[in-house]
Amino acid sequence: MRFIISLIAAVVATSLLGGCAGYQIGPVKPARLAEIKTIAVPIFKNKTLEPRVEALVTNSLIQQIQQDGTYQILTEADADAVLEGTIENITRRRARSIRGNVDATSEFNLNVDLIFTLTNRVTGEELLVEKVTGTTSFFVGQDLQQQERQAVVLAAQDAAVRLTSKISEGW
Repeated sequence: MRFIISLIAAVVATSLLGGCAGYQIGPVKPARLAEIKTIAVPIFKNKTLEPRVEALVTNSLIQQIQQDGTYQILTEADADAVLEGTIENITRRRARSIRGNVDATSEFNLNVDLIFTLTNRVTGEELLVEKVTGTTSFFVGQDLQQQERQAVVLAAQDAAVRLTSKISEGW
């Protein structure tokens, strides 16, 4: 009787633990980035007419990489790889009009387009060249410029999340 109970317990334990065979604890980096442990992030270049957005995007990205924890941020001289980027475009598009007046806008969508290159500092090899887009929306109120500036912050944070996902998880 004990033998049968032990056998049933062993079968149940094996079937339960077998489902976890593909999982692993800790960061799961893309294979081409396996040797990279530290990253330097110099300030992004700005090709838009939006003032001071390069510091905003760079700081959002550094905070997101630190929060993710896959890579450590160091200076360019000490890091394994350098993540350089350019803010290509900031676009505001009409999303919704006011009911009864199709010429008046009540909501906008805002996109921030970034192009980045992750380069191995020692070999100079480009490990990753990608484009990411951060998006957000905002409603029209009393001060459109202030609302748009706040939306740029949110779109930059969204772009930082997407970029960090690309370098830490590969998608």
